[in-house]
Amino acid sequence: MNKPAAEVAATRGGFSLDSTVPGAGSRGFDVFRRGWLTQVGDGFPLPTFSAVTTGDFRVRSRVAKVLDVAVTDLDSATVIRTGGTPLGYEDQARIYVVRRGTWFLGGSPDRAEYTVAAGQFLLRHGPPLHFGAAPDTTVQILTLPSAMLEPRLRNRSIAESADSAEMRLLTAHANMVHTTVAALGPAGVHAAHGALIELAKAVVAGRFDGTEPGLRPALVQAAKVLADRYLADHELSPAMLARELNVSTRTLQRAFTAAGESVTTYIRHRRLEQARHALAAPSRRPNVSELAAHWQFSDSSHFIRAFKKRYGQTPIEYARSTRTAGSR
Repeated sequence: MNKPAAEVAATRGGFSLDSTVPGAGSRGFDVFRRGWLTQVGDGFPLPTFSAVTTGDFRVRSRVAKVLDVAVTDLDSATVIRTGGTPLGYEDQARIYVVRRGTWFLGGSPDRAEYTVAAGQFLLRHGPPLHFGAAPDTTVQILTLPSAMLEPRLRNRSIAESADSAEMRLLTAHANMVHTTVAALGPAGVHAAHGALIELAKAVVAGRFDGTEPGLRPALVQAAKVLADRYLADHELSPAMLARELNVSTRTLQRAFTAAGESVTTYIRHRRLEQARHALAAPSRRPNVSELAAHWQFSDSSHFIRAFKKRYGQTPIEYARSTRTAGSR
């Protein structure tokens, strides 16, 4: 029997906000607060922020909730600081993943302040802490039920590089949750939630079970993110991606096969896509030999054949057609 829409909606929610756009002004925090209260709910109390923060809340943010897990992304153009004692988080663990800038946590009895720099993450279980960010800070915060991570995490903090294989998988899956949360049905909610919990456990344990079918989408997404980062590198290969993600090449291939393609096909198609964009650029367009070399095709003939098979035209024909369309 299908669950009523209201019941499904109560298990997941999400919203996004960009208060850095001209005209947003002081309304930014009001919009964020309203979205949090209506889409995230009582299980995740909204912290009390300082007057300076609420008066000038210029951020790009997105928030997603699946059951008792919340994922909050903040890209702040202004200072963020809490005001008053944070309440309501004693039974939750939090993971702060900092991609740019600096994130601060303070108020712990055993330590004056934690500083999490770009490229690091802090996984913490314990009393609520004040938190804040310097301007131009990008952070992802995952709030999870602490019971799911105990006993490994009880009253502990773990600070490590955000580029570990396990963290790459967790953040890849969290980003997928952001893009799909509004469309998730009951089965999707539970699958997304289960993967978030298992991947958080993998971060704590420092190892990932690549044979678990439910975690394959996260593995594929993390591999795609890495492949896109190294797309022009001649060393990019299924073996290189598997090594970076701490799984076997066979496990990675199986995950991609379950998603309907191979690792090699994904890499080739993304390289061809980038070459196509270069051919359509209004400024100087590279020639076929330059594109073949840059995107790691063995020679120009190989590149031309692959491009025509993918797009139905040779690179020169495609470049000519874009020039013709642009001159009309």
